[in-house]
Amino acid sequence: MKVEKVDVVVIGAGPSGAVASSLLNKQGKKVVVLERETFPRFSIGESLLPQCMTYLAEAGLVDSLNSQADALGFQFKNGAAFEKSGEHTFFDFTDKFTEGPGTTFQVKRADFDKLLADGAAQQGVTIRYRHTVIEVTEHADFMRLIVIDESGETYTVEAKFVLDASGFGRVLPRLLDLEKPSKFPVRSSYFTHVEDNIDDANFDRNKILITVHPEHPDVWYWLIPFSDGTASIGVVIEPEKVVAAEREHQEILFDYINQVPNLSQLLKNAKAIAPARQIKGYSADVTRLHGERFALLGNAGEFLDPVFSSGVTIALRSACLIAPVVNDLLDGKEVDLATQYAEPLKQGVDCFKTFVTAWYDGRFQDVIFHKEQDPQIRQMVCSILAGYAWDTSNPYVAHSERRLDVLAKLCKEYQ
Repeated sequence: MKVEKVDVVVIGAGPSGAVASSLLNKQGKKVVVLERETFPRFSIGESLLPQCMTYLAEAGLVDSLNSQADALGFQFKNGAAFEKSGEHTFFDFTDKFTEGPGTTFQVKRADFDKLLADGAAQQGVTIRYRHTVIEVTEHADFMRLIVIDESGETYTVEAKFVLDASGFGRVLPRLLDLEKPSKFPVRSSYFTHVEDNIDDANFDRNKILITVHPEHPDVWYWLIPFSDGTASIGVVIEPEKVVAAEREHQEILFDYINQVPNLSQLLKNAKAIAPARQIKGYSADVTRLHGERFALLGNAGEFLDPVFSSGVTIALRSACLIAPVVNDLLDGKEVDLATQYAEPLKQGVDCFKTFVTAWYDGRFQDVIFHKEQDPQIRQMVCSILAGYAWDTSNPYVAHSERRLDVLAKLCKEYQ
């Protein structure tokens, strides 16, 4: 069997794969992206965070996003709104502690992912669609991959380094036995796209709306509007709370939406334009984020929870962190993947993890719905919600658990 030799194989052409391959291609490395699907293909996770724009700019992919956003129905986004039992609050991402972009987009992921992949290809990256990695073996100086192409033929690639950007496909964790259970409880998400027909003049389409169930504070909903009058809607819930016997996903989703007055009113004229879907037990973790000749990016490594839309931000951050390290390694320089990649990435992931945990145990809900908020603390919290979870000059990043716990107790005491 003929063996193809390349510098880097990237598994997956989603956002982290597109950015990592673009950055390495710019350094003259021979990069091949192997993507199991054909683009465009459906994916969830439509609400970007402003920090993403910095990473896309670094890879040379932000201009096409800005220029094509309107044509693709992407919605300008400047913040996040929250609602709970008639209480409303919102965060304006331009009013934050950390410098950097304060606006971004709410995107249809099928078109967004294709836009980035096409941009990487236009820069010279080789992307092979409908190519599936079925076997991976580690060697001292390379990784050997067995791949099935679109016609069902098998071939071999040897790469000096492999990046797993396969997202929920989690190719290397499966093939190299790296998976471990997440510490987060198992939750289910039911979601679809709708023609929303929202007629409330006060509804702000420039923000994602996160709504808390009036009786179950660990059950929450997203409403992500797009500029063409459609929207992504979903509910996140522990499976045991769902009476699902012989019910379609769409019936379950809209049953829960109708339990919440503000959402049922906003979506009273909504019409589903796609089949409702379910993802169950989506939180994931791994025993390690890298080996001598591979690294896991984004969701292929660890996925937390969709509540703060951190998934794409973490994916892009991982791509921008790993690319220069791999470039140095291929140039013969000494690198330390733990200190240069895994530990810096984990720092921001752990910050997000603190806020996700505090959302479900109620502490962060006490904070954001508190009536009297200190403006400076609010800006620090806003930075994290905008994706700036790696800015250690922010005390709520550097000491997230301690700071958030103290703040939550104060809010609880003076509510």
